[in-house]
Order: sequence, then structure tokens, then C-alpha cells
Amino acid sequence: MGQHRQILLEHIQATDQHTLAGYESRGGYTAIRKVLGMDPVAVIEEVKKSGIRGRGGAGFPAGQKWSFVPRNTGKPTYIICNADESEPGTFKDRLLMERNPHAVIEGMMIAAWAIQSKWMCLYIRGEYAFPYTRVKQAVDEAYAKGYLGDNIFGSGYSLHLVVHRGAGAYICGEETGLIESLEGKKGQPRLKPPYFPATMGLYYSPTIVNNVETYAAVPWIMNNGADTYAAIGTEKSKGTKLVSASGHINKPGVYEIEMGYPFMRFLEEECGGMLNGKKLKAVIPGGSSTPILTAADVQDAVMDYEGWAKLGTFLGSGGVIILDETVDMVDAIRNLTHFYAHESCGQCTPCREGSHWVQKVFDRMATGQSVPGDLELIDSIVKQIQGHTICPLGDALAMPVKSFLAKFQDEFKTRILSTLEGKSPPASRLHASFETHH
Repeated sequence: MGQHRQILLEHIQATDQHTLAGYESRGGYTAIRKVLGMDPVAVIEEVKKSGIRGRGGAGFPAGQKWSFVPRNTGKPTYIICNADESEPGTFKDRLLMERNPHAVIEGMMIAAWAIQSKWMCLYIRGEYAFPYTRVKQAVDEAYAKGYLGDNIFGSGYSLHLVVHRGAGAYICGEETGLIESLEGKKGQPRLKPPYFPATMGLYYSPTIVNNVETYAAVPWIMNNGADTYAAIGTEKSKGTKLVSASGHINKPGVYEIEMGYPFMRFLEEECGGMLNGKKLKAVIPGGSSTPILTAADVQDAVMDYEGWAKLGTFLGSGGVIILDETVDMVDAIRNLTHFYAHESCGQCTPCREGSHWVQKVFDRMATGQSVPGDLELIDSIVKQIQGHTICPLGDALAMPVKSFLAKFQDEFKTRILSTLEGKSPPASRLHASFETHH
């Protein structure tokens, strides 16, 4: 494995790291003690200076987001941890919650002090049964020791944390959909503007929503200094990033890399190369909603926000899915469109209707029932979806579809031509590979 600065995974193999005693024995809860003696605005400035960007997918600077929260509004302020990790190909937050939950809690506490919040919520994916148990145990430990509750650390500051389980909706990973769900409503996103969480979030009060990984990095930043963190990575992509690697590789798992790491080196050194000696065919770099790249595209790719953007895709949540030469791209995109059609919340007509139309066209393409003009029809539909919905779920469907059709056009044309010539469609080669990582 390549040599990387380990911030989030440094103690991940310690068998007691998930406990308060184990976490404290390795320097845990020293950052919050330090922060409670600082001016809250100075805390925000330190996080800003570190350059850390939100690790949930959007990549917005965390400190800048915190600075948007207005002060002295007469309303309460809230901290929410988005632990609704539902993006196919992404599982790095699960590891943190199972193995290092106190780091997430401490990061949330630091954010709470920065905006003077007294109530926090960790909104966790409903299917994450074991991570929920671990996080709940950590919260109970923190309350028992006086690190949460009234007068934490004897500072006179009171701070409470609730762990809330979602009910299994991908759309609740979108911050305003999460907030609606938390309020007891349908998990449907709000319009932005006016409902930016920093000013009109939970109960229409100032709210900060950050990802599990983002919060977990904050204690290290406060203990070691923003300059130290900013010195890691590249000029515009600071620090380290957790990467969930899956697909046709010898060593799937969660890896922590420094921003700017060469992708091919990551594939060979961290992931152990391609499974069974097969050839690399394609890479989905940041979770299933990010545009796909061919093997040729990634030969000189670097893993950071700008590196992937240069290739027309995104770092996203860091969910890297590796596809080998055996994968049928028609089956692959059919699988993805089925997911997004199923997960559409139904609020916006282009997404509600269009996602199912796209799925139906790919269904008939995959089962030998294509008709002339199918590719043009899909192109027309995704153009009506992309950029025409309240939240990015429509884009999360449209972008992969457009990239699959652009990068592997010959496969789709061949499949349609075979159908029109009366040939049977090939048996799906996706079953034991791509679908297992859905």
C-alpha cells in the first residue's frame, strides 16, 4: 500500500477505538476541550483555513458553510450529521460509525460550539443496523461521562445529541429532504432558494448539515492546526479522502488517500489490481451518480475534485466502482436506472415520469425488444430531466446515462441492431459482478 497520511483511519484497527475509553486513550476529546476555550468565530476561521470541503459529495467548503449561519436571530441553531449513506458504491461512512463513532461525535460538538448550537442530530440510514448500535452506544457513553448533556466538561455549555434512524429512502441523503424527514414529513427536498439550511433549515431555523467524514476530520484539524491539514493534498483539494473501492479488484475496501493521488497507482497498489487478471474497462469514480470513464480516460487521472472534473466527472462521495472487460454496459446502466427510478420521491414531474421512461427503454433494449430511435428517445428524455428538478436526483440519473451512451455508444448500437436483425440478446454478464455492489 502507498504511504499516505492517515487521519481518519489511523486507529481504525484498534479493537477498542469505538469505545470512549479507547478513543480517549489515543487523544480523543482533547480537541473539544480546547475549542470550548476559543471564540466560536475563531473556530470557524480555523476550519475555513484548513480548506476542508464537504465529503458527502458536493464538496462545498465546510468552514464557509458554517460561516453562513446568522447569529443572534432569536431562533435556535441546529447541527445535523448526514449519515444517510445511500449512494451505490459508497460505504466509507459506515466504517467510521462502526469503528470510530466518537470522532464523528466530537466533530459535531466542535461545529455546535462554532455556531452556538445546543441540539444536534445524527440522521442515520435505516438499513445501517450495526452502525446505529455502535453510534448509540457511543452517545450513551458520552452522556454518562458528562461529555453530552448539561454543563459539558464543566464548561457551563449544554449540548444534546439525538440519533435518528431514517426509513430507507435514498432521497433523504439530500440535506433538505433529510430535514423534511426529520420534521416528520415526507422525505421530499425543498426549493433552494429560499430554503438554504444555513438560514432556513430544521424548523426553518439556522442549521448546519455535514457528512460523517467531514465531522470526523474536524477534531484532527483543531488539534494539529489548519495549516498542517492544508499542507496535505493539492492547492485546491486539501487533506485526505476516504475512498470506497468495489467491483472487479483484488482488495475491495475503504482506503484513505491524500488528495491528488494518481488513480492507476491507487488501482494497483491499494486495490491490488484487477480481479482474475482481467482488463480494466471502466471506472465510476464517485458513486453511481457520477459520469463513467473509460480505461483510456483514467490512465493519467488524479483523485481529487479538480482531477476528476477535468475528465468531466466528479470526486463525489469517493465511491469508486471498477468494471472489467466482461461487464455489459447495457445491463450496467439498466441496473442503475432501475435504482434511480425506484428512489425518485415523485415530487418533480421530469424525475418522477422520466426516470421510469428511461428504465423502460433500457429494459426493452436489454431483453431484445428495442425499436428504432431508442437512443434518440433516451437522449431526449434525459435532456428534459437534467436541470429541471428541485434536487439533484434527476441529474444523478441523467449524468450517468449520458456518459454511458457517449463512452460506450457502440455497445448500445450493437444491441439495438442485433434486436432489429432478429438475433437473441446476449445473456447478462452483470449478475455476479456489478449488481452485487449495488
